[in-house]
Amino acid sequence: MPPISPTLRALRRGDLAGVRELRISEGLTEFPAEILGLADTLEVLDLSGNALADLPAEIARLGRLRVLFCSGNRFERLPPALGGCPMLSQIGFRAAGLREIPGEALPATLRWLTLTDNAIAHLPDALGRRPLLQKLMLAGNRLRSLPPTLAGAERLELLRISANGIETLPAWLGGLPRLAWISWAGNPCEPAAGQARAAEIPWSEIVPGDLLGEGASGRVHRALWHAEGGAGGPVALKLFKGAMTSDGLPEREMAACLAAGAHPNLTGALGRLTGHPDGAQGLVMPLLPPHWRPLAGPPSLASCSRDVYAPELQVGWASATRIARETARAAAHLHGRGFLHGDLYGHNILWDGSAGAAVLSDFGAASVLPPGDLAAALLRTEVLAWGLLLGELLDLCPSDASATSVLRTLEAACLQADVAARPDMTEILHALPA
Repeated sequence: MPPISPTLRALRRGDLAGVRELRISEGLTEFPAEILGLADTLEVLDLSGNALADLPAEIARLGRLRVLFCSGNRFERLPPALGGCPMLSQIGFRAAGLREIPGEALPATLRWLTLTDNAIAHLPDALGRRPLLQKLMLAGNRLRSLPPTLAGAERLELLRISANGIETLPAWLGGLPRLAWISWAGNPCEPAAGQARAAEIPWSEIVPGDLLGEGASGRVHRALWHAEGGAGGPVALKLFKGAMTSDGLPEREMAACLAAGAHPNLTGALGRLTGHPDGAQGLVMPLLPPHWRPLAGPPSLASCSRDVYAPELQVGWASATRIARETARAAAHLHGRGFLHGDLYGHNILWDGSAGAAVLSDFGAASVLPPGDLAAALLRTEVLAWGLLLGELLDLCPSDASATSVLRTLEAACLQADVAARPDMTEILHALPA
């Protein structure tokens, strides 16, 4: 038997009375009954990385519980008792062995549901009857369709359905009034992308250096490229982890990045890495100046689907306009190539921190557009994402009604609930002030 952790020992002694957040990852096979004694205060419970197969019906006694994570456990069925938790709004069961999602397991207050990397083949109609549902992450399952009731999910903003078995995208996806971020790559319904012409860059020509950053799909290192003929130099090297991410499959990200081609406002790729000693896949990319940084941080538990900006960040009106324009140019280029970026967010925009020079990064959610009328509607989901970004940029600017009036009008046009009435990216570029 493994030794009892200090956290579990403190819980059993009663030392954790009054806590609002509790995390236990100790190989648990049973739910610690002492957790129920925290019902008056506990709001966030993380039991990820254990060996749990069920939760007790008494969990509904946790009347203040808002967030529950049980990723990496051994569940086959989402515990029905969760539906009785009166304030539970966020549920995360990633790679938890799930096969069945009972409708009664979905609480009325559900806002954010993560079921990535399981074995789910069917979703209940009840999912579309949760009026607060805002973020739904289903990549890496066995779904062949979505419940038609989701057509009524009027608050749904982010949907990840990559790497499933979906043969046809439902037409109602294009009419969801708040849908701004969606990915469906790696399903049978995704058309084949054109073959990208990409240079093959052998590992023997690469000298990896310091870690620049890490995301769900891989790590980015500073590197030196000693190319034959001397055409290399300092580059960025992204090595993919090879595991399912919340967006989908890393190989789809790599294919989309290569197929997108070169553009001054995309991070892009110089070539595909070959011959890594551990068989890792990778991309060699242009190296941005060292002072460039992400515009925002990713969404938090509280913000759900909205980025988190540094409280001290201020952006001048001209810089904000430039960021918005260069991001729109990047998106318009992708749309012209038949792709939806799917993750147009401030945290995926790298900028110079002053003048507003910017590039759009991270192709993890990029998908090939379907044929027909649905493509036009899906493109305008990305217009909504851009409109939200524009509003966030304007909120960072000093107050100047005369300077921002045109941009606020454009923002409103992009945020319209009537998807078909929104402008496309080309029209946005024409409408932006010089």
